Amino acid sequence: MITDEERDEVRGWFAGRLPEGLFTEVVEVAVDREEITVIGRIPEPELDSAASATEREAAAEGRVAEFRERTREERMAVAREAERRFRRKVSWGVACGNTRTLFTHVAVPVMTRLRQPERQVLDTLIAGGVARSRSEALAWCVRLVQRNADGWLAELGESLERVRRVRAQGPDAQAARRAADTEDQG
Repeated sequence: MITDEERDEVRGWFAGRLPEGLFTEVVEVAVDREEITVIGRIPEPELDSAASATEREAAAEGRVAEFRERTREERMAVAREAERRFRRKVSWGVACGNTRTLFTHVAVPVMTRLRQPERQVLDTLIAGGVARSRSEALAWCVRLVQRNADGWLAELGESLERVRRVRAQGPDAQAARRAADTEDQG
């Protein structure tokens, strides 16, 4: 789990390092153990007010593709610096109107042991055509929980951060800091 301080450091660094005018605004900088995802807003294409929803969607897709190609070198240079500094891969995405597109992202293997009832859930999703493999079915389940439990997950994360801060103030943490200070002076 990433601490609030680590997350703030990453967000602050990107706020200062992104080239001026790359995005109209930074929508999100998400951080976990393996990856930093930066999503910025880009201007929507200007269309006639009579343009259909299909035309607007196609124009947004075209704008995203143009932005991706035009800014590739700039984004790669920033990503290389960030990857050295934070030891995580950097992924990029944009929001253009109602369209949100991720250019790249890291797929990390996660090993787990499941009992038969849990495996049967995954196998049912495969048999129903929702997923092609147990791995894909498990990812689908995680996305479903994420979509339906955002509030609960956010509250859990806040609680973990409070526990981390309390631990850092405890007697063992203070003794460890004093020992480290003594070593630095010696």
